Amino acid sequence: MAVPLSAMFLVPCLAPMSFSRGDAQGRDMAEDDAGEVPKLPPDARLESLDERLDRVQRREAEKTAKEQGDASTRAGRLVVNQLVGGPLGGGIVGWLLDRWLGTAPWLMLILMFVGFAGGFINVIRISNKPRGNAPDGQE
Repeated sequence: MAVPLSAMFLVPCLAPMSFSRGDAQGRDMAEDDAGEVPKLPPDARLESLDERLDRVQRREAEKTAKEQGDASTRAGRLVVNQLVGGPLGGGIVGWLLDRWLGTAPWLMLILMFVGFAGGFINVIRISNKPRGNAPDGQE
């Protein structure tokens, strides 16, 4: 059987290549960047990783708990947001409607007072809610 001349030149190109030098920086693949002993059995390395992950998750949970504050702080922030956001939102929507309809300050004033009323109603709702740890995580 005759083999074409082009096939004889392709054979060395199709041979599997050896990657025994490691990665692009010339490191062995088993080399450890974290400073751990690379001769540890795989189970010990996984346990070490689990311990480090647990420590980081605990630190993150403590940091998040400090940032959120307690229930009364969150309720206070919500009250301030309602008392500022209601009139501000009503005033902006009223101003836009005044410009569109040409009814200069009337709709802005009306909707701003509606925003005040809505804010106060929401503050009353917030103040009537029982504070503490709700079983489902919501207050």
